[in-house]
Amino acid sequence: MNTETHPALVGSLSSTAPSEKVINFSPGPTSLPKAVEAQIAASFNKPGFTSLSLSHRAPEFLAILEHTIATAREVMAIPDEYEVLFTHGGGHGQFAALPLNLCTEPSDIATYVVNGTWSARGRDEANRYCDVHTIDASDPDTGKFITFPELTEANVNVDSKYLYLCSNETVNGIELHRLPKLPEALQHIPLVVDASSDFSTKPIDWRGCNVGVLFACASKNIGHPGLTMTVVRKDLLGKASPLCPGVFNYTTNSEAGNLWNTPATFNIEVVGMVMDWLVKEGGVDACERRSIAKSDVLYDVIDNSNGFYATPIDNKTLRSRMNVPFNIAGGDDALTNKFLIESWDKGMVGLRTLTPFGVGDYLRASLYNGVTIGEANILATFMRDFQKENS
Repeated sequence: MNTETHPALVGSLSSTAPSEKVINFSPGPTSLPKAVEAQIAASFNKPGFTSLSLSHRAPEFLAILEHTIATAREVMAIPDEYEVLFTHGGGHGQFAALPLNLCTEPSDIATYVVNGTWSARGRDEANRYCDVHTIDASDPDTGKFITFPELTEANVNVDSKYLYLCSNETVNGIELHRLPKLPEALQHIPLVVDASSDFSTKPIDWRGCNVGVLFACASKNIGHPGLTMTVVRKDLLGKASPLCPGVFNYTTNSEAGNLWNTPATFNIEVVGMVMDWLVKEGGVDACERRSIAKSDVLYDVIDNSNGFYATPIDNKTLRSRMNVPFNIAGGDDALTNKFLIESWDKGMVGLRTLTPFGVGDYLRASLYNGVTIGEANILATFMRDFQKENS
């Protein structure tokens, strides 16, 4: 097949490898753990209605909703003073909902740490609704994002209604393995966290890090597209702009018990299934150990390849465990295409996807909950073999 038209080069996930050998390394949406996918499939073979057809006010669905919230609280140790909401509009919806809920007036100040693609998007959306102060973490010479700044009185506006950050930048490969704790003079400012791509893979110190709002799109680690889990500290309710739409209003949805309008019923049930799976697999601490093991095996190949592979983040304490970016021979197009085609033929898909930002300078192996340690090892072995054959 002409390499210019090979499916691997246009982001196809339909490998010709046997289905049981296909591994989805997509940055999201992506596969759920196989046990959860099997449970979902089995639910459609049971008598009675599935959550796809249950009224959101029926007692059967209310039991599902209650279970999902309770199990998420258990897994992520969410304190009682936080509300768990299931919101619409994905991450982009929350980019708008946050300033509309936390800034009563357009003149209210919010500080945004911009250390990658998604925090930049969040900042740009917030500019419509409040006075945004930016902490720019890009390299002044290259414009690339390779680090995370220290948060101090010198760069955080003390009058901020909130301080926003993205805990894992999927495109740039930067992850905060623990949320920052602000200095005493800034501890009155609630931390707002986009945890869309790393939620459920590590513990969160809700109180110690003064988390005010944390949101996580479901489609990477905890479910399907079309649902976002938004955790809001209750003392931040009741502060919304009068222009905030009801569908985005945290207070409105909290008072309605997640039922102000029809929620994504099936998606909520799936989140509950994933939370049950996490409990069975040892909880969030065990999940973090798996995440470390999966990413370590790939970074080990990269760091010991004598430059054949490279990753943009030198600081190992900031390297993402969720999304491992790497290039081949400095970004050589022919070798990169060969790598994509050969890995795709063997069932390793999603290493390059077409995005609004183009294909980027790096391939990415995304290691969400649906990817096992064994599957990460399969990719690592392929990478070693590919280097031997093409050095």
